[in-house]
Amino acid sequence: MLVVACPGQGAQSPGMLAPWLELPAFAASLGRASEVTGLDLVAHGTTSDAETIRDTAVAQPLLVASALASLRAVLELDADAPLGAAVAGQVDVAAGHSVGELAAAAVAGLLTDDEALALVAVRGAAMARAAAVTPTGMAAVLGGDPDEVLAALEQHGLVPANVNGGGQVVAAGTLEAIAAFAAAPPARTRVVPLQVAGAFHTEHMAPAVSELRDAAAGLTPQVPALALLTNRDGSVVAGGDQALDLIVAQVANPVRWDLCQAQLLELGVTGLLEVAPGGVLTGLARRTLPGVETVAVKTPADLDAARDLVRRHAGTSTLASPQEQSS
Repeated sequence: MLVVACPGQGAQSPGMLAPWLELPAFAASLGRASEVTGLDLVAHGTTSDAETIRDTAVAQPLLVASALASLRAVLELDADAPLGAAVAGQVDVAAGHSVGELAAAAVAGLLTDDEALALVAVRGAAMARAAAVTPTGMAAVLGGDPDEVLAALEQHGLVPANVNGGGQVVAAGTLEAIAAFAAAPPARTRVVPLQVAGAFHTEHMAPAVSELRDAAAGLTPQVPALALLTNRDGSVVAGGDQALDLIVAQVANPVRWDLCQAQLLELGVTGLLEVAPGGVLTGLARRTLPGVETVAVKTPADLDAARDLVRRHAGTSTLASPQEQSS
């Protein structure tokens, strides 16, 4: 059973798409994504510097576009093939971390590529505006006793915005609170400030939720063609409207990637393919998903390994898709 995992913000790096643009189909997908989002994603993926692509309004569309175009490259699909229908039988489960959940929604056929890209453009810009209201940020907390870490976060008025599993929690809140926490961290932990613009997945993002909800109101989400996991609790979403509501609410609520990974084990997933810019989620999977084979797609040089993983793990699932369950 194969899961496609779509990475979240922080996975981007300068020049990451330069080698991909040598593939005509990838270049066509990225060009179309640029038109939909109103951003020059070709430039942002090749020549923009680290500070430019750290901007939430740029990073989020860039990551979703990269995920979708790289999966098309793995499966040798053209830029116009509807992903949900095309991947059914080749992929069993789709999951995405934070903004990656929008890419996963397109992989599963809940949304079209264009719908996911239009929404992520709104999401990124709205979250950037919300982040500008109060000086906030995030920091990764690595190691330590989980209960002690959570208690310390609460003491400092911080939120465990990402619970990633493998001994990693991401704290979010005001910069002052993060600095105080880092100055006196729990025993056996390491605190790493993250280069993000604000306290994502907390109440500080409430204004962005309203904007994204308004943008999503005109959409008619489809029943996913394969199992789609939610960041809320790792469960498989049942219907289109429910899934879209969860994606909208996720902006101001914690990402429980630990529960997504627990669900993958429960479902019996045997292979995990992390689409571009891969690396972060496969690193977590190696620590928390014993026996699951992983491939991270970073450059076109990884395509052969990714296709081999698909051939050996896809389509072996007896899991009924939400679409099949509803019929």
